[in-house]
Amino acid sequence: MNKRIGFIGLGVMGEPICRNLALKSGAGVIAYDRDPAVLGRLAAQGVVAAISAKAVAEQADIVFLSLPSGEVVAELVRGDGGLIEVARPGQIVVDLGTSPVDLTRQLAQEYAKRGASFVDAPVARTRAAAEAGTLSVMVGADAAIFDTLQTLLATFASDRTHCGPVGCGQVVKILNNMVLFETVVALSEAHAIGTRSGVDPQLLFDTFSKGSADSFALRNHGMKAILPGQFPPRAFSAEYARKDLSYALRLAEESAVDASGARNADGWLREAIEAGDGELYFPVISRLIGRKH
Repeated sequence: MNKRIGFIGLGVMGEPICRNLALKSGAGVIAYDRDPAVLGRLAAQGVVAAISAKAVAEQADIVFLSLPSGEVVAELVRGDGGLIEVARPGQIVVDLGTSPVDLTRQLAQEYAKRGASFVDAPVARTRAAAEAGTLSVMVGADAAIFDTLQTLLATFASDRTHCGPVGCGQVVKILNNMVLFETVVALSEAHAIGTRSGVDPQLLFDTFSKGSADSFALRNHGMKAILPGQFPPRAFSAEYARKDLSYALRLAEESAVDASGARNADGWLREAIEAGDGELYFPVISRLIGRKH
């Protein structure tokens, strides 16, 4: 890989993704984050610190963004001194976060006017998967760009799905998260009902894992968060979950689908945030559901 790789946003997921790119891609990586400490940690893997996000885009042929929301992406691209100002023919900007579908397609059009490409490649799974390089990534791009990115994506994602043209990766990721949030609500309800009905919750979830209720959500969010009542900060927070769910509800409205299950999950996330738990791992909604009478 002779291209220079850029990376902007070195948070919970971005730091391990960037580390894997630096270690496995064979390409030089230049990165930016507001936190100098994370840039210091990545220096050991040969990542070069940039003075600004714009400086990354000026120097890199392929720029990965790992940012907290579509709104942040839009500001970074379009704001004063934004990335679009230095876009050039052949450059590819890859949004690894979850962003609104309409925004993603608008940004792609704006980049196309400069001969550059903006594509969506939101990632799924946990920070541990990011560290192990076993994320799942859902890509919205034309086939040629997907092929160009494959080698780089393989450094941090064991599953790479080409979902269709720009925006389709976001559609799949947003709906993936919608289903996850609704499943965590169902697990929280089952936990509360089972406990109040005299069944050991550990036995309940263990038995679920042997039957048709088994799922990734059960084994991770259920067994590792709901059962022990552990909802740490700096995981996938209730605030982030509600942000992603708002994108799903927007898609549902645009598609004329009555997504009542998603609205129910949104209500629980809203209550968690209003209760002061917005920065905690989103299965914290189980605590609220368990308290309801």
